[in-house]
Formats: sequence, structure tokens, C-alpha cells
Amino acid sequence: MEKNGRFRGGTLAVDLRAVRSNYRLLRSRLRASTLCAGVVKADGYGLGATYVSRALFAEGCRHFFVAHLDEGLALRPYLPRSAAIFILNGLPRGAERECAAAGLVPVLNSPEQAGAWAGCARTRGQRLPAVLQVDSGMNRLGLTAGEAARFAETPARSGVVDLRYIMSHLACADTPAHEANAMQLATFRQLAGLFPDVPRSLANSSGIFLGPDYHFSLVRPGSALYGVNPDPAATNPMQSVVRLTAKVIQLRNVMPGDCVGYGWDARARGEARLATLSLGYADGFHRAWGKGGAVFFEGLRLPVVGRVSMDSIVIDASAIAPGRLGPDSEVEVIGDDQPLDDLASVAGTIGYEVLTGLGSRYQRIYLGAEESVPSAMLEDSLQ
Repeated sequence: MEKNGRFRGGTLAVDLRAVRSNYRLLRSRLRASTLCAGVVKADGYGLGATYVSRALFAEGCRHFFVAHLDEGLALRPYLPRSAAIFILNGLPRGAERECAAAGLVPVLNSPEQAGAWAGCARTRGQRLPAVLQVDSGMNRLGLTAGEAARFAETPARSGVVDLRYIMSHLACADTPAHEANAMQLATFRQLAGLFPDVPRSLANSSGIFLGPDYHFSLVRPGSALYGVNPDPAATNPMQSVVRLTAKVIQLRNVMPGDCVGYGWDARARGEARLATLSLGYADGFHRAWGKGGAVFFEGLRLPVVGRVSMDSIVIDASAIAPGRLGPDSEVEVIGDDQPLDDLASVAGTIGYEVLTGLGSRYQRIYLGAEESVPSAMLEDSLQ
């Protein structure tokens, strides 16, 4: 299945079957009593939240996390009402009524958010669901120990707010031996103990691989669903989800001493055959890839030459036999020869940043989309 026009500079293929397989692998590591959510914030890590969410729903996922209310409102029509959509960043003041009307569940990160949500519930004359986040040591979002203790004693706790989960977030789960993991686990257990009747959620993708002590009632994988390695020190157990190719626009021969690109940062050491690709930093191909980056064609590594431009890069195609590569040929940017995490490493970044920066200028092809429309959509969709 295709999305967007075919006159594009590159093609991004998203394998929804691989997303489903990754979800099954993650779920297989859990106890039967632990539920597995799907984090689809940032438009499904840049790959299309509606496509990914439907694939996950078809695989049995019923809990979905986004970052902002707008993301939840946009996703709500594409999932059945039996799917819970949680808003990780909570709600801006004044957005409570719209959130409640849409049937979305906020994560309450501060006493102010909790108070506003309780006020909305009283106004509506009903209990409203929420998740309470406590800060176990990341110092980013969530109630402090003192704030959590006070909230546990308020009428809102047992009255108008229906707490579905107590959650926190791990800071160093992708480094299994880091001391922060055990420290956060202990702190989370202590704070969650203030709410003994409420289910608990702590583990992200990497947290799942820390073992069952971290799993509790619900885990919240994100990046691993999309093929990012949850433990960079080990072999990646996840299937690759994306394949990115870019088209050749033009080829040219250069002579020794010829300069290439902005700033004349690159100078040919000998005769070379260069190819200009329709791919640049506006497409998520970071400028840092100008130093050490490469693409692949028929298994051959073709290094980037000079600076990455907004809409194009230049590669050294001298290793390709004459006539094998020409205008409109496609080279691999992400795929079997260059996995996502390898590409990210060259730029000194992480797979998350690569995925979320891919942008909208590619022709997008969704593999397995026809298998990922939830049957329940026929019964209780808002569409």
C-alpha cells in the first residue's frame, strides 16, 4: 500500500508485519498477567501513527501512548473505543473538557494537572480515568515523593479520579548494569506503595529486557517496536521495520583537486565518479553524516563526499561499474546493508532521532497494511 505521490526523491518502506512481529517478541518476554502497550507518539516515531496503531491493535494491543493531546485527538478516530489512548505529557490547562469528551486518558504529572482533572470530573459529575506519574529519579516529569504522598490522602484519590496506573520512567534502561536501574526500581516500589490497589507501569522498551522485576502490570515499549536495538551492547533481537532508498539525480566525473559541495569541504584526491542524490537534511539525513556517512548500492559502500545540503548529497560512486548506476537509480540509505542503528551511530545520534526526523517528503509504502485494519473497526469505530 502506498501513501503520497510517486514523484519523490526517495522511498520509505514501512513493514507493518515487522512491527507486529516485534510486538509479539516483546510480549513473549512478559508474564501472562502483564499487558504490553504500544507507544505511538511523534506520529508513530515518524512512521505513521494510524498505520502502526492499527497494526498493533490487530496484534492484540489495547493500550496506546502518545505525548500530546493533539496526537491523541488525531488518533482517536482510527482506533475502536476498546483501545485506551494515554497522553504522556498530561494536559495544558483548559484542555480537560476536550480530553474527557474524546475519551482520552491523561497522565497526571503534577499536582496542578491532577487538580484540574479532578475539577473537570466534578463538573461533569463523573469519575474520570487517569494515570499518575511519579518521579523515581529522572527529574523530568511526575510527582515528587511528597506530592505523591499528599495526593494519596486527598479526596480526589478515592473520589472523582479513577487511577488506572501508577507509572514512572527509567533513565538508563539501555545500560543494564547502570546503578540507576535498581535505584529507580526501589524508589518506584516505594512510591507506588502509596497506592496499593492501583496497577503499576515502569518498563519502556529497554526496561522489558531488564527482567520481570521491572514489568509490573503494564510495559510501554516504543522504539523497539520500530526496530531500534533495546540493548546497544547486544545483538539486536528486533526485526527491521524501515527501508529507506534515495534516487540518483545526476552523475559527473571529477578530476584530482576538484572541490565538492558547500564550503569546498571536500577535494577529489584522484579521478572519481560522483552521484548526486535527492536526499538532504530536510529529509532527516543529518549534516553530521557528511563526515563518515555512506549509502549502499548492490552491497557496495558509497561514501558521502562533502557537506550534506538541504535537498541533496553527493556520494562517491567510483566503485560501481559504468552503466550500473544512473539517474533515477535508487541507493539504500537504511536497510539490510545499513541498519538503522548503524546509520545513527555514524552521526553520533540514536535510532529514535533518525526515525522521528525522516519527514514527509518520501514516497511511503506500507507493507502489510491490508492485514492491519482491526476487525473491531466494523463494530465500534468512531469513523
